[in-house]
Amino acid sequence: MQITDKKLNKKAWARAISQPATEFAATQLPILAGKIPDGLRGTLYRNGPARLERNGIRVGHWFDGDGAILAVNFTDIETVGVYRYVQTTGYQEETAAGKLLYGNYGMTAPGIIWNQWIKPVKNAANTSVLALPDKLLALWEGGKPHALDLQTLETCSEDDLGYLTKGLSYSAHCKQDGNTGEIFNFGVTPALNAILNIYKSDSTGKIIKTATHQLKGVPIIHDFVLAGQYLIFFISPVRLNLWPVLLGTSNYSDSLEWLPQLGTQIIVFDRESLSLVSQGETESWFQWHFANGYVDATGAVIVDIARYEDFQTNQYLREVATGETHTIAKSTFSQVQLNPLTGKVIKIEQLSDKHCEFPSVPQQNVGQFSRYTYMSGFQPGTDIAKEIINTIACFDHQTGTLTEANIGENRYPSEPIYVQDSQKSEQGWLLTVVYDGNTHSSEVWVFASDALNQEPVCKLGLPSVIPHSFHGTWKPA
Repeated sequence: MQITDKKLNKKAWARAISQPATEFAATQLPILAGKIPDGLRGTLYRNGPARLERNGIRVGHWFDGDGAILAVNFTDIETVGVYRYVQTTGYQEETAAGKLLYGNYGMTAPGIIWNQWIKPVKNAANTSVLALPDKLLALWEGGKPHALDLQTLETCSEDDLGYLTKGLSYSAHCKQDGNTGEIFNFGVTPALNAILNIYKSDSTGKIIKTATHQLKGVPIIHDFVLAGQYLIFFISPVRLNLWPVLLGTSNYSDSLEWLPQLGTQIIVFDRESLSLVSQGETESWFQWHFANGYVDATGAVIVDIARYEDFQTNQYLREVATGETHTIAKSTFSQVQLNPLTGKVIKIEQLSDKHCEFPSVPQQNVGQFSRYTYMSGFQPGTDIAKEIINTIACFDHQTGTLTEANIGENRYPSEPIYVQDSQKSEQGWLLTVVYDGNTHSSEVWVFASDALNQEPVCKLGLPSVIPHSFHGTWKPA
């Protein structure tokens, strides 16, 4: 039976974000079921919007919530969890004031119009994490990353990575080559014709090479692809009407326009020199996320995408912040084959008609072929207009089959994170944080990656509810 808040007629998932999340210090996590695998040693980090209101006023979009980081450290002796808000300047100022002060992706600054000039968009630090050798970065695509202590999650400061001057941003979706350790990322500088900034870093995160490319208009670019020797950007036909944002009369989200007549633009760069290789154009779609990319034996680039036919997904995500959705925004797991030297698409194919979000591959396979892609989706029979993602799945590219986990009713797992077993290289684990709407609690579940349709091998309890989050990573011990 579906649980709803009878007073508000909201689904079970809404309770997880109805109140600001409660932090907790280092706490030993109880094993609720099963056993922690011997080869699972390291730390899971997750980031997501944990505070969606202040003083009874809700933010305007799910993307606007203040970021909080969950760390779950698996050791030989115990498993310890820590959960803390990222102490951004905006978070600290709003905490002191007891109210919202800043504009953001889906809201303008409260009060008079020129507040938008006095208090620019707040860095929410709420989207993803990058674990470096000596620090954890909380990532948000509209500004600089914040550096945190890897163990305590204490916020140190904004981090310029040795290069990021004022006005430069660092996307939430960096790509790290598992073999070389090199990290690639980008940021967009808004202007009448925006500037795409491309960054190449060493394994410490320090930016060692940069390039810029002028775009047409102001598109929304959330993710990109590392495929062999190429960095590839697919620019969907969404453009920002910049003037209302600059004047403070509208927010970014409401000023984005779906213009399918523009098609999807393709820009290919060389990963070593960061120089332009080719540009092309194909049919219109929108994507937030790519699963992976690689170069096949013919020299063609293969890219796997969570593909939407339009931009209704933005409206759906705005509604999530209210705790009640009614917009259908379905994506499909699709594959694009293109010639990187010309930027021309060879073929587009739908791999699965099931809803797909947060797709990923094992870290060691980023930029090269991966037999398995892991993703979030909906259980069969779900009313996707009123629910949020409620299962995780694995797509086998060799057999073309999709295996889904049985999470159960009123339970909502986060994006699955693949972890290679430290003792058996052929064994992998999938980690997810599950909000249980039946008990209003959160747990960490560990699945065998090759037995996703079986019971988790381990379940761990968490001290407080972890609101639905966006992205995470794994740092081996």
